[in-house]
Amino acid sequence: MGKGYNTRIAANPYIVGSFACIGGGLFGLDISSMSGVLNNNAYLNTFHSPGSNAQGAIVAAMPAGSFVGSLAVAYLADRIGRKNTVIYAGMIWVIGSILQCASINRGMLVAGRVISGISVGLASSVVPIYQSEITAPAIRGRLVAMQQWSITWGIMLQYFVQFGCSYLNGTASFRIPWGLQMIPAIILSTGMLFFPESPRWLIDHNRETEALEILADLHGGGNQQDELVVLEFEEIKQQVYFERTEGAKSYADLLKPGVLRRVGLGCSLQMWSQLTGMNVMMYYIVYVFQGAGLTGRRGNLIADSVQYVLNVAFTVPAIIYIDKWGRRPMLIIGTILMGFFLMLVGGLQGRFGQWGEVDGARVWVINGNEAATKAIIVCSYLFVSSFAITMGPVSWTYPAEIFPMRVRGKAVSLATAVNWAFNFALAWAVPPGLSSIAWKTYFIFATFNFAACIHFFFCFPETSQRTLEEIEEVFNQGHHYTAWAISRDVGKKNLQDVLKDTEEKESIEKNEA
Repeated sequence: MGKGYNTRIAANPYIVGSFACIGGGLFGLDISSMSGVLNNNAYLNTFHSPGSNAQGAIVAAMPAGSFVGSLAVAYLADRIGRKNTVIYAGMIWVIGSILQCASINRGMLVAGRVISGISVGLASSVVPIYQSEITAPAIRGRLVAMQQWSITWGIMLQYFVQFGCSYLNGTASFRIPWGLQMIPAIILSTGMLFFPESPRWLIDHNRETEALEILADLHGGGNQQDELVVLEFEEIKQQVYFERTEGAKSYADLLKPGVLRRVGLGCSLQMWSQLTGMNVMMYYIVYVFQGAGLTGRRGNLIADSVQYVLNVAFTVPAIIYIDKWGRRPMLIIGTILMGFFLMLVGGLQGRFGQWGEVDGARVWVINGNEAATKAIIVCSYLFVSSFAITMGPVSWTYPAEIFPMRVRGKAVSLATAVNWAFNFALAWAVPPGLSSIAWKTYFIFATFNFAACIHFFFCFPETSQRTLEEIEEVFNQGHHYTAWAISRDVGKKNLQDVLKDTEEKESIEKNEA
């Protein structure tokens, strides 16, 4: 540990690239910590049976905090490093969990969720940056995609804890699950002490010796002369030094030609990931299945848990094949499938449902039609599976790899802030939406999916199988609205090409001097 990290850990690309994903799991924990209590009598009694607007506000408190946290990454990730930002995120989560666990009124609960949200915002922004900067190009997509997998695990595990605790009497049924949320955060903050800092961040802060040592431990078995290590080190140095000549690192850089386009792509992808309706199906699945006519708390909980298990299972193929399939096909096919299944859910609800009353609330519900109920549940499962195997992993991978080093922290934090802004709006708006326009809500999200598909097809170039520095060449090709025209060979370089570029630049600098 004299190096400030464990060499054995650094030598294993899957451990060093995936451990920080626990930060993504915190987001998953929050999703099911709310969805699992929506029909819990102890929760309803303690917080005075919040109506649709009040419940939306409670749920939305977390993404509101996440919005703030994701913007803070722009400063923290560049100032104190990627590793330390992850550590602080875990510590903040513990504080938020304590407040939620001890909540005695809505105000205290909202405050705890806001603080937890700040942690999630920090982690969801900085973890993909850290992963993309510390992993080899051949497996970068796979490891960054594990951020989404950790979210699905967080959702599922917390939901089963909620399920088990729902049989307890009194407030322990929701306080115990909320308190147990602290454990993963403690593991994250403690464990990250044994992991290396991003070599790209170190080079950008004039700590090249440390960066080379880390690159050698990461990708060369400790051999600083390894060809891949030398290639990465030289490419990173070239890119960092080039970007320094472009001007100071500020938010104004996000508006520069070549960067603004990528900011638009990163922010819009995070926006579309929310507008698919996936988090609605996660936060409010109890309401969705309730409207489908699924009665009884036990039956609803079991049906919900199947959805969460499918979310975990179908993310696995995406993790394994994301670098082989490519980002573009996954985005395009995923949005088509999700739009189709949401249309089916909306159509079935509209055809066989009617306004009724469930637990004293006015709800659009299907009564006495078991076939329609089962069909909606199956379509919901297929929708979630479609997201898990396509857009879910790519929505974190793509924004983390498309930006130049000089603006990566700020740009990724801005893109993630857009994610949380839309998450906040939807978390608050969906309960009133379901209680007023009911089944038409699904048609709105289906339309968003089809619009996203068109955007992806025309504007999003492929980025898989390239180093972060080679991706620069992809965007230098132009093709703003014909993204399919960029060849997969663009930007590919070997060690000889990089060393030649370095020699030419050094020669030019000597002549100018």
